[in-house]
Amino acid sequence: MNEVIVMGLLGSLAAGMCTSLGAIPALLFGRPGQRVETLMLGFAAGVMLAASVFSLIIPGLQAADAVFQSENAKALLAVGGILMGGAALWLIHRFSPHEHFISGPEGADPKDLARIWLFVIAITLHNFPEGMAVGVGFGGGDVDNGRALAIGIGIQNIPEGLAVAAALLTQGYSRIHAFLVSSLTGLVEPVGGLIGASVVSLSEYLLPWGLTFAAGAMIWLISDEIIPETHRHGVAKYGTVGIMIGFVAMMYLDVTLV
Repeated sequence: MNEVIVMGLLGSLAAGMCTSLGAIPALLFGRPGQRVETLMLGFAAGVMLAASVFSLIIPGLQAADAVFQSENAKALLAVGGILMGGAALWLIHRFSPHEHFISGPEGADPKDLARIWLFVIAITLHNFPEGMAVGVGFGGGDVDNGRALAIGIGIQNIPEGLAVAAALLTQGYSRIHAFLVSSLTGLVEPVGGLIGASVVSLSEYLLPWGLTFAAGAMIWLISDEIIPETHRHGVAKYGTVGIMIGFVAMMYLDVTLV
């Protein structure tokens, strides 16, 4: 197996396992307060937003140098990749049965699925593009960029793991059940990482598409899933503070590690 593919797999696996770290407080203490939960969700969104810009879109534009000489063509490639990533997540959400923790069921008719599987599918939709982004980062051969992405996604998985476990607790699941489900969902990320690293390592022409596609998928998740979760219970400002902190934290990691 190609070395960069192995690094993409291991990097996304490490990032995915960070969901277990986030779920530990829920296991020990139960659900956090609304302000803390909103702050941490905002932090996760900020990290993902900065990773989309600094670790995916900008490197994608740089990688496009190998495909196009025209700046206009490079920009259009990035536009196309971002929109395709967002469209892919929209289609998955449109036709896959899953459940938002606040707004309820979405997608295909979920009546024949147990409620826990609706949560598992929803969490899978979150984690797969994150793992893919890490895999794409390594698959391009830029180890520093892949490492920054793995660290950033891993950091944002900690509050995400807590939020997932906390949401399960509100549905009546036990602490150990919430912890185990939250932890297991992180194992989806290395699947995305392996696919992302494998595809873009095949050709330098696929790398800019892969990077911008992953960015588009993550931006869609931020707007469609995470930010709406922070605008409830009248504590949206905590979510905004979290986004700011998460954004500058990931920006700092990207600048110093790459």
